Amino acid sequence: MKAKELRDLIDFIAQSGLAEVNIETEEFKISVKRHSEAPAVVQSSVPVPPPVVQQQVPAATPAVQEPQSGGEAPAAEPKSNKKLLEIKSPMIGTFYRAPNPDAEPFVKVGDVVKKGQVVCIIEAMKLFNEIESEVEGRIVEVLVENATPVEYDQPLFLVEPLS
Repeated sequence: MKAKELRDLIDFIAQSGLAEVNIETEEFKISVKRHSEAPAVVQSSVPVPPPVVQQQVPAATPAVQEPQSGGEAPAAEPKSNKKLLEIKSPMIGTFYRAPNPDAEPFVKVGDVVKKGQVVCIIEAMKLFNEIESEVEGRIVEVLVENATPVEYDQPLFLVEPLS
């Protein structure tokens, strides 16, 4: 990771309001913690590899969980009694519903998605990562506005599983 990329990451984390971020890849591991009165601290437990001009990040696969019981019900209540699944963000970054501003969104409410189908893009450190669905079902609700920041493990979509 280049020094400029590291500074950009620290700046992004500082602006996001996150208190702690851990990033681990095959080449390196970084832990960034913010203390109330101290600047961000960066620790690296693995030597940083030589810089790469442009590295393609493989499409991350989001975690899928059933919504937890308790609290308020989702805004769009489905007509069936099936439990809804969440497609969550696998990283911090900026959420985009379409491949470019003039294109149609990857998925809309009511669309049926299949496993492996791209549902959105998350931009992280100037790399655009296609996020694929791990479940089959119908999109019930899009939980994030286009072009807004998302955090790791933040729910992006509610999906009603197919029977």
